[in-house]
Amino acid sequence: MMFSKEELIKIRRELHQIPEIGLKEFKTHDYLIAVLNSLPQEHLEIKTKDTAIIVTVKGKNPRKTIAWRTDIDGLPIKEETGFPFESTHEGFMHACGHDFHMTIALGLIARQLENRSDNNYVFFFQPAEENLSGAEIYYDNGFLKDIEIDEIYALHVAPQLKSNLIGTLKGTLFAGACRFVVTFKGKDGHAAFPHLANDTIVAASSFVQQVQSIISRNVDPMESAVITFGEFNSGTADNIVSGKAVLTGTIRALTYEVNELTKTRMEEMAKGIALSYGCEVDIVLDQKGYIPVVNNTELASDFIEFCETHSEIEFLEVSETMTAEDFGYLLSKIPGTMFWYGVDSEYGLHHGKFNPDENTLDRAVNSVHDFLKSRDK
Repeated sequence: MMFSKEELIKIRRELHQIPEIGLKEFKTHDYLIAVLNSLPQEHLEIKTKDTAIIVTVKGKNPRKTIAWRTDIDGLPIKEETGFPFESTHEGFMHACGHDFHMTIALGLIARQLENRSDNNYVFFFQPAEENLSGAEIYYDNGFLKDIEIDEIYALHVAPQLKSNLIGTLKGTLFAGACRFVVTFKGKDGHAAFPHLANDTIVAASSFVQQVQSIISRNVDPMESAVITFGEFNSGTADNIVSGKAVLTGTIRALTYEVNELTKTRMEEMAKGIALSYGCEVDIVLDQKGYIPVVNNTELASDFIEFCETHSEIEFLEVSETMTAEDFGYLLSKIPGTMFWYGVDSEYGLHHGKFNPDENTLDRAVNSVHDFLKSRDK
């Protein structure tokens, strides 16, 4: 039983209406299980843990196991599309295309059941890609790690690429991302008597400026990294010296080594600033599983060759981006490849008007299915 183009669009729209944040994808989980239960069960094995789902399509004569990962969570973004199938969960939206990802995965399972391979194919419906790194959680707790997977693949919809165009590269595709929270603690006081207080706004401001030198003076000019401060919170009134300043932001780097270097230097600078200004500092570096997405060179080469030799696929070798994705954590454990799939949206990812081209769904299922079948050797 394969899904038609119209059925895939219907599934996508129904999933689009029920976006949920990481580890709370309860309705999404139930919907996915209902669709999976509607498929022929003879060669299907379904395993769940919390909201995560692993589906195995058992092969006829398995010699290896090939996996496909799809993320299932939404974002805390108010939808502004005005579509009749827009989110029914106020303040939440599938603004990153995970409704597309899930629909494509369901289509792949149906195709695989229709035309079974020799090998086992595993489909991992992963929670919490956006906020808590479900990849790390469900690998480390054994839910995924206990399966002996030989290769793993995933896609991400790309609004910046025209519909059905596939893009990837060998090596690093996406950056690693580390959230940070830096808290300077001094002493409140009256603005007329600054010498009796310890002004953390001055200390924190110095830190913001000094940290920029990490990129210009510590990172190899041929490498890439970005440090962004997203919040600077301090003070309660214009005539009070603030004794506390809290900064939050993100570090992004294209290699694990630069990622670690940047974190180390930031921590050293925070402690140095605290010492020079006579205050205390607390720094939290929260990497979770958002390490760089590094495609396996051999498997990425095979994937690129497949795309370039199939006339129905339009392929583009893309450049690295500072986008982050916890699929990098799985790629650090299992050889595999991730790629962009063009959906030609006027509005980008994480935008309230994000509107990917639904006509790409069946083409995506067909192209990915053909590639996965090519790995059946």
